[in-house]
Amino acid sequence: MLAPQTHMSPHVISLKHPSGLALDLMDIGATWLSCRVPLPHGKTRDVILGCPSAADYGKQNAYMGAMTGRVANRIANARYTRNGVTTLLHTNTPPHQLHGGSMGFDKRRWTILNQTSTAARLQLISADGDQGFPGELNVTVDMALSAPRRISLTISATSRRETPVSISQHAYFNLDNYHHDVRQHQLQINAAHYLPVDHGLIPLGSLAAVDDLGSTRHAFDYRAPKVIGTDWMRDPQQQIARGYDHAFLLAPNDGKMCQQAATLTAADGQLSMTIATTMPALQLYTGHYLAGIIGRDGFPYSAYAGVALEPSFLPDSPNHPEWPQPSCWLAPKQLYRHRIVYDFMVDGV
Repeated sequence: MLAPQTHMSPHVISLKHPSGLALDLMDIGATWLSCRVPLPHGKTRDVILGCPSAADYGKQNAYMGAMTGRVANRIANARYTRNGVTTLLHTNTPPHQLHGGSMGFDKRRWTILNQTSTAARLQLISADGDQGFPGELNVTVDMALSAPRRISLTISATSRRETPVSISQHAYFNLDNYHHDVRQHQLQINAAHYLPVDHGLIPLGSLAAVDDLGSTRHAFDYRAPKVIGTDWMRDPQQQIARGYDHAFLLAPNDGKMCQQAATLTAADGQLSMTIATTMPALQLYTGHYLAGIIGRDGFPYSAYAGVALEPSFLPDSPNHPEWPQPSCWLAPKQLYRHRIVYDFMVDGV
């Protein structure tokens, strides 16, 4: 069992584009601490939720701003069977595994390989047997402020044995000037299907069409932009999850080019963000467990203070090879390489 590493002092990296876009992150969890987007007239907005200091991130369990893996999201009963062999994983949300186990990538100290004023490369070596997963996994994450209002992530990995891999970024976004209820944001998701879950938030097995109520607009239909709170709790699936905590299967692509997965717009309409990715799915989580976490201003967040939009494979993918997505399995000598691109747009700019 790996020893916790969050008791050690984190190393903070500050990236800044000449335009004013700024991203602060730390080596523990490769965690985003702050993301400040420039607005007209010299103003900025910090668009992600955060804690008062880098050291305070160890006091929350919401994966705030962290890289999650080896397999992001849930694996049912903390096990999978592959080629007739069952692998038992570490259980951290009994009886299931969430975001790679209790010592997943979010809790680990990443090595800073290099850094410039606008980019950084971090590395993590996940040992054979780490949280139950087979094979030593070598992961690198390249983070770059690649345009005046763009953040690009490139996630690469190789393994010495076949292993499932699904690594994601778990920032909570709130694009408003003050981080109040994110349900007033407008959201669009480029997906015609989502994955219903049981009371343990484990997939029931089959994808559902977002328009499966015929002419009645379904609560999960975000193909056209709508305010998140429009259909709030009108669907039994929302009642199970206390909001949205569901994966959407994105429109197909070839896995080589980023496609626009989602667009989020602030309640005041002044700032928007698009997420493009090579990943096949997007987890929408409206943050009902954020209540009580102390924010960077020293006051506790309420439930629904931020929304997580997590590009990844569908949850529990190792147990569902039948799902219409690329394989989550990484073979020896094969390269895992996925991109996530965040673009911020200012109204009128």
